Amino acid sequence: MFKKILLLLTIITLIGCNAAKPVIVTKKAPIKPKPEVVRTIKKPAASSPATTRPTVAKPVKKEQSNRETEVIVSTSKTVVTNDVIVSYISKFKEIAMGNMKNYGIPASIILAQGILESGAGRGDLAISANNHFGIKCHVGWTGESVKHDDDSDQECFRKYDNPSESFKDHALFLTGRSRYSKLFEFSKGDYKAWAKGLRAAGYATDPKYPDKLISYIERYNLHQYDNQVLDVNYVPNEKQMVEELTIESRNTINQDLFSYVVQKGDTLYSISKKFDLKVDDLKQKNNLSDNTLSIGQRLMVK
Repeated sequence: MFKKILLLLTIITLIGCNAAKPVIVTKKAPIKPKPEVVRTIKKPAASSPATTRPTVAKPVKKEQSNRETEVIVSTSKTVVTNDVIVSYISKFKEIAMGNMKNYGIPASIILAQGILESGAGRGDLAISANNHFGIKCHVGWTGESVKHDDDSDQECFRKYDNPSESFKDHALFLTGRSRYSKLFEFSKGDYKAWAKGLRAAGYATDPKYPDKLISYIERYNLHQYDNQVLDVNYVPNEKQMVEELTIESRNTINQDLFSYVVQKGDTLYSISKKFDLKVDDLKQKNNLSDNTLSIGQRLMVK
């Protein structure tokens, strides 16, 4: 019994000692992560687009061309370049000065009217009838004539064998009608008075007719031919002029046999059918790159 009590005391003592000692909790120190070495590659500073000044394209100098285009509207609408007008003046200036000498009409007015009324020789009436002044048949005309749409459909216009006849008839037309008599009271050197007088006498209905004539006279220096005639030493060579214009007229007739003037409503297809051609052949003959046509355009068809 004694042994049991001693054993129990011993156990109690041991328990008491263990309870007095502090419990030491050992924690595993956390492993400090090695600082992660981040290598930053320094990007080269984005080369700000080199402050490139906007390149201003220098205008390409176009070669100055003398070929300015204008539309002449009279008995037909004609598109011409100014070199065509210059050529027309060169061709008819002598006959215009001759008419000024013989009939008293300023050469500048004759040339300006010819340019305007005939489309510088490219208009329908000038080509088909050698009519350069848009003169209609009127009562008493016994010569040849052609029909042409003007103020009314299919009006009667005079037809001539060559341009020189048209120029002469123009002079006779003005000198032979009383309504134009007042014109001959003006100075032969006063083209402005003549331009306005023609409109007032009823030669044309277009209110801008005088301005158009004056514009041609001043742009192409046509009054220089008035000045030449007003020099008393000027003598026109009419015979040579008529011979040259007759030869030219024959050449024009030959050209007409092998060509066609585009009319309103024409297409390449309709023209090719008219002359039994293929459209491609027609384009090739006339160096056409597309199907665009303009009224008054001359096409080779033979």
